[in-house]
Amino acid sequence: MGRLLAIDFGQKRTGIAVTDEFQIIASGLTTVNTSELMSFLKEYFQQEKVERVIIGEPKRLNNEPSEITPILNEFIAAFEKAFPTMPVERIDERFTSKMAFQTMIDSGLKKKQRQNKALIDEIAATIILQDYMGRNAI
Repeated sequence: MGRLLAIDFGQKRTGIAVTDEFQIIASGLTTVNTSELMSFLKEYFQQEKVERVIIGEPKRLNNEPSEITPILNEFIAAFEKAFPTMPVERIDERFTSKMAFQTMIDSGLKKKQRQNKALIDEIAATIILQDYMGRNAI
C-alpha cells in the first residue's frame, strides 16, 4: 500500500500533505513554491511510494469554478502528462483555508505564527486529505 498525497494548489504556494504507508494518518508535509511543484513531486515520487494524488478543487459558494480553476486545470494536464500512471482525484476544497486558520487559533498559535501563509496552505492540504480519507473509509 502506498501513501496518499494531497495538494492545496495556489498560484504562488502549494501546500502538500501525505498519509503514512498504511493510509491511517494524514500529516502536513510541506509548502513549495508552485513554480517548483512539478520538480518537487518528481523527486518525492522517486523516494516514496504514492498510490494516489488528491487535488483540492476550488469552487465558489454557488458551486461555480473559481478564478484559479483554469490554472489548476493546466497544472493537472501537465501532471497527468508527466505522471501518466498516477491516479488523480479532485475534491471540493471550499473553506479549507478558513478551517486551517481556525485550526491554528484552536491550537494556540500566536498571531505572528498565524500570519504564516505557507503553514495555512500545508494545514489546508491536510484537511483536504483528511476529508478524502473520511469520505472513502471502508
